Amino acid sequence: MSKNLTLALTLLALVAAVPLLSACHTTAGAGQDISATGQAIDKAAKKATP
Repeated sequence: MSKNLTLALTLLALVAAVPLLSACHTTAGAGQDISATGQAIDKAAKKATP
C-alpha cells in the first residue's frame, strides 16, 4: 500500500509540474521568468520606499 501511495504522489507531482515548466519551455526560461519576477518586486519595493 505504501509503495502504491508513493508512486501515486510522485506521478501527481510530475503532472502538476508540467504546466509550470511548459510555460517556459526550458529550465533557462524558468530562471529568466523567476529573475524577471524578482526584479519587478524589487522595483516596486524601491518605488514604495519613502
